[in-house]
Amino acid sequence: MVRTFEPTNIHAAKLIDLPLVRRLTEDGIVLDSELVCTREALGATTVLLSRILPQRGVYTLVGRSGREKVVGQFRLRGDHPLAQMIFVAPSPQDEVRTNAWLHLLDAVAAEAGKRGAHMLMAEVDEDSLLFSTLRMANFAVYARQELWRWQGEAERLAAVERLPLTEVKDEDPAEIHSLYSAVVPPLIQPVAAPSEDAAGWVYRRDGRIRAYIAYAEGRCGGYIMPYVHPEVVAHEADALFSAVLARAKADRQPVFLCLRRYQEWLETSLHDLGFVPFKEQAVMVRHIAAGVRHAQFVQTGLALEAISHVVRPPSHSKMIPLPSGELPRALWNDGSQTI
Repeated sequence: MVRTFEPTNIHAAKLIDLPLVRRLTEDGIVLDSELVCTREALGATTVLLSRILPQRGVYTLVGRSGREKVVGQFRLRGDHPLAQMIFVAPSPQDEVRTNAWLHLLDAVAAEAGKRGAHMLMAEVDEDSLLFSTLRMANFAVYARQELWRWQGEAERLAAVERLPLTEVKDEDPAEIHSLYSAVVPPLIQPVAAPSEDAAGWVYRRDGRIRAYIAYAEGRCGGYIMPYVHPEVVAHEADALFSAVLARAKADRQPVFLCLRRYQEWLETSLHDLGFVPFKEQAVMVRHIAAGVRHAQFVQTGLALEAISHVVRPPSHSKMIPLPSGELPRALWNDGSQTI
């Protein structure tokens, strides 16, 4: 794909851009699955908060490339090295005319890099045109995931045994991190952690954490991200997710679950409990080149007071030849004489 040199202007969103943003986001794509499942992510309100409340860590870019007008938003919190794409609008309609989106994604990566991010992540449907656009913009597929929605019967769920779950305590993070390292492949670990907004429950067996369930809730429903040790057997997994659904109040609100490919062995339990898959996605990551700080050498104004005068190397005229086989007096045992 060859990018043309069309006039391009991508800049941080301002209040004057709100009418344009409102119009464009009506046909946007959300790239954060948790937001899709828990709350309304699009709309001018999100952009307005990103400008008035920058401490939220939400940044919006808007502009045009040629005749196309685009807007994109990403989230970066604190000094975290991973930035999360929130949405891109409008959605691409043509596989050929993608210059505007490519320029926008480059600008988002540059802005995230300026703020300390090392990677930029997006969760995108595999059948969307944006998937191909992200690949052209140097995004690579790190993992595959599938979103499931619970559509079972509350009466049937009540008949399933439930495992005891407990809230995460202050002493649990170290053991949860150990479980996370055992469950998630090393390559995916930097991008597979749950969001900071997620709460969670743990399941213990024989005094050890065998499962950690990250859970986020919003006005549109609940979002589950499971981390289950492979030692958990099938009937145990059924009872585990039965308890999770009870905690998530599945009989009162929609409940969604994100299952990544490295835990696909849990699919049987999800089917048995009434979960239905409805969307396949790819977790895509673009690495951002970090700036290299070069050392600057300047002349110092401080005098080297430790050396009273210039030291010169010895010359041949000052070196005294020694008789053959005779050691210098400096090396005598008593050390009382020197050359």
